[in-house]
Amino acid sequence: MSTANKSPYNSRVTPYVFSCWILAAFGGLMFGYDIGISGGVTGMDEFLMKFFPKVHERKLHAHENNYCKYDDVMLQLFTSSLYIAALVASFFASKACSLFGRRPTILMASLFFIAGSIFCGAANTKWMLIFGRVLFGIGVGFGNEGSRQYPFQLLVTVGILVANLINYGTAMMKHGWRVSLGLAAVPGFILFIGSLVITETPPSLLEMGKEMEARAALQKIRGVDNVDAEFQQIVTGCEQAKQVKRPFKKLFKKSGFPALFISTIIQVFQQFTGINAIMFYAPVLFQTLGFKSDASLLSAVITGLVNVGATFVSIYAVDKLGRRKLLLQASIQMFISQVAIGAILVTHLKATGSLDKVLAAVVVVLVCTFVMSFAWSWGPMGWLIPSEIFPIETRTAGFAFAVSTNMIFTFIIAQAFLSMLCHMRAYIFFFFSAWILVMGLFVVFLLPETKGVPIELVEERVWKQHPVWKKFFKDDAKETTD
Repeated sequence: MSTANKSPYNSRVTPYVFSCWILAAFGGLMFGYDIGISGGVTGMDEFLMKFFPKVHERKLHAHENNYCKYDDVMLQLFTSSLYIAALVASFFASKACSLFGRRPTILMASLFFIAGSIFCGAANTKWMLIFGRVLFGIGVGFGNEGSRQYPFQLLVTVGILVANLINYGTAMMKHGWRVSLGLAAVPGFILFIGSLVITETPPSLLEMGKEMEARAALQKIRGVDNVDAEFQQIVTGCEQAKQVKRPFKKLFKKSGFPALFISTIIQVFQQFTGINAIMFYAPVLFQTLGFKSDASLLSAVITGLVNVGATFVSIYAVDKLGRRKLLLQASIQMFISQVAIGAILVTHLKATGSLDKVLAAVVVVLVCTFVMSFAWSWGPMGWLIPSEIFPIETRTAGFAFAVSTNMIFTFIIAQAFLSMLCHMRAYIFFFFSAWILVMGLFVVFLLPETKGVPIELVEERVWKQHPVWKKFFKDDAKETTD
């Protein structure tokens, strides 16, 4: 589905529309901030002494195994609890969004973010800290549901970078970890103010039977009075949505399998590239290689900058090169990067000691080439492709499966990575490399190209033309009559 087409409807950029863009930016920033902040604070000595003293003791002793210094179930739960909470919250958020609209859902998200930042920033016990992360997770679940119509993928990467910069600035401060965790309240508060002034979306108002308010909202959003054509299309779309009965049953029919399989397996692959292991634990990972605390945080800032820059490449290239070319190129680049990192660590980083400065710098460069290729491919494509391949009647249900799968496997990687690093040592990079190889083969043989294909024509132009998936549509007529 091309994103380059100009809207056929009259509109102009108004201060109100600009404020909606800013609001969407802070929604994305909060999500990215929560991803990036945990790795930085888990590498801070004061934080570890207060909540994870055994980890801090292992960190200080040179004779301790480099790969196992941070292996702690509760330390990993500090990071991963956000994602399991987000998964559970998303189911309630979906219902809340249907009943009350997106505006109250965004309001609830902001309140959970603010509450989470207060609990984390003021935490005196381990469980208070993790409870704050759970509140963050609930905010993510509600925020994703309420803001999903606004494109904020780029701002997620910016949020990660902001978190890395703040961690770098607070690392040497007394109670710096409290500042890092507590500052999440700032975008949360701005989102709260914004949720009070924005207009409810026209589709949500129509779903609640408020047709006049829906038209007025569309006029405010577009900045013009004549919105008849667009409003009628929205009304038609809402009426068609109401006609969809049992979308999950349709999703599990034979003809629904290709889209369901691809949208969910992409989420699994996205996590098993190892990207979130690096994004969550970059400072910890760099300290494992022998970097000092400030140097490891600076290296995380560098990877964050690369992440943001490469996302711009995706925005430019996705409709010029297509999805498959970006994914294949990135698979090759990520594979080479991970194998090279693994080879350097296997041969030069023993259980004790550290890498020399030259090799450490090479590893940072390789991490950057890995992050770079992910950011212009499997990162954004993991969300774009599922939004393009489902027919209208099962699109919402199918995308819900994709989001749930992503949250589940994000939780698994966040909870398991430090323990895997301890047991597998440098070979964990070969583990991720093997997955990347499988991903490349998946793109070659199973992933169809959706560049420039409208959603309503995906079945005819994509699925029924694909050498593997077309057999799932041979009994299509029989299924329709069932």
